[in-house]
Amino acid sequence: MAYVDLREFISRLEREGELVRVRERVSRDLEITEVADRTVKSGGPALLFENVDGFDIPVLINGFGSYRRMSMALGVDSLDVIGSRVESLLNTESPASFREKLMMVPRLARLASAFPKTVKNGRCQEIVKEGNDASLDLLPILKCWPGDGGRFITLPMVFSKSLETGRRNVGMYRMHVYDCRTTGMHWHVHKVGARHYAEYEKAGKRMEIAVALGGDPAITYAATAPLPEDFDEMVFAGFLRQAPVEMVQCKTVDLQVPACAEIVLEGYVDPGERRTEGPFGDHTGYYSAADEYPVFHLTCLTHRRDPIYPATVVGRPPMEDCFIGKATERIFLPLIKTQLPEIVDMNLPVEGIFHNLAFVSIRKRYPMQARKVISALWGLGQMMLTKIIVVFDEDVDVQDTSEVLWRLGSNIDPRRDIVLVDGPVDVLEHAAPQPLFGSKMGIDATRKIAGEGHDRAWPEDIRMNPDVIRRIDDIWGRLGIG
Repeated sequence: MAYVDLREFISRLEREGELVRVRERVSRDLEITEVADRTVKSGGPALLFENVDGFDIPVLINGFGSYRRMSMALGVDSLDVIGSRVESLLNTESPASFREKLMMVPRLARLASAFPKTVKNGRCQEIVKEGNDASLDLLPILKCWPGDGGRFITLPMVFSKSLETGRRNVGMYRMHVYDCRTTGMHWHVHKVGARHYAEYEKAGKRMEIAVALGGDPAITYAATAPLPEDFDEMVFAGFLRQAPVEMVQCKTVDLQVPACAEIVLEGYVDPGERRTEGPFGDHTGYYSAADEYPVFHLTCLTHRRDPIYPATVVGRPPMEDCFIGKATERIFLPLIKTQLPEIVDMNLPVEGIFHNLAFVSIRKRYPMQARKVISALWGLGQMMLTKIIVVFDEDVDVQDTSEVLWRLGSNIDPRRDIVLVDGPVDVLEHAAPQPLFGSKMGIDATRKIAGEGHDRAWPEDIRMNPDVIRRIDDIWGRLGIG
């Protein structure tokens, strides 16, 4: 189901006991972070802070901070439902009969509804402030951690357009607030936004930017998704919500933004301009170092009447962004399987903060297949940044950390089964000897077969006889054990 806007999502969270309205006065500086951090780590609800000191704009945080709320945000009962929809599209074959053509109509209709449509007016422009009236000081932008270089916009959808192709990109890049009209633009070198900026900088041209905050949470999620370059995130958002995203033209820049957004920032980034951005308490659980990044200049601020400011806080996992990452794992697994059909399942554990750990199970048919999978994964998009990939047999539940650690300890000979390579690493990888480049490790934790350097018979797992299991299942309730 598609939410009309962020408010409809909030209403559903409240109906289902997944939201608490915090009426106690709190500060945007550090205090909201402390409350949110305690809440997400205890499995608590979404929070709507209605009394932020010095502001009349409420702050929503932790809206994505559980598996249930993440599923609710995308309008499904389980994140695997979306993965199944992706898999169904990928497995579509040409219809051989009239009946098969009729059966394809609903699927094609869902695809047609994915494309965004332009509307003349949007709720995000009920209030328009330009020039000196446009000020970031109107918004309760958080200072998250004590060592942060300042306040940061943490849940922005940043809209840009390629100078070369005109294609849209929407990414989530944090924004360090310098003053009421300028922020940093944290474009990692591996991201499409950075590529767009490089095009403008090479041409010596100013780059227009729009930043949307809020709206249907499926749109916000789409901005985080690891899509192929130049694939429109608003099309993907339409696929997720099974309804088109309504877009409205900005007031001062030639870009469109979701009409249902709560707040929109319009402005530009000049070529060659840099300013120190950070430090920032990041999703790694450590502070990312300050560095030089492009500068965003605000020209216009539009918003709904009585807007809601959406935010998130990252830090030592688990945090709200971990559940966004788990959604990506489930949604994009079918796409990975099209490249590597032997893959059964994948787990990117929250402790691995997206790019440190990947546990993968495969249907193994030939020697060294696990190493082939490891190498192939390092060649797939953002998986290139994964520091440790561990491959298991298909009967291993990679979602079960206890089983993963047992198999890992039991099934590997370190000298034989570990491969080390050098390559690109995440910009936040502080353990690498230098920025953006370091080593990665692949581990083959599968049973060894002929041709893999193991000459002895592999031992069998200890398993109970099925008839004994059934017998005890039948009488379990009478045993008085509980």
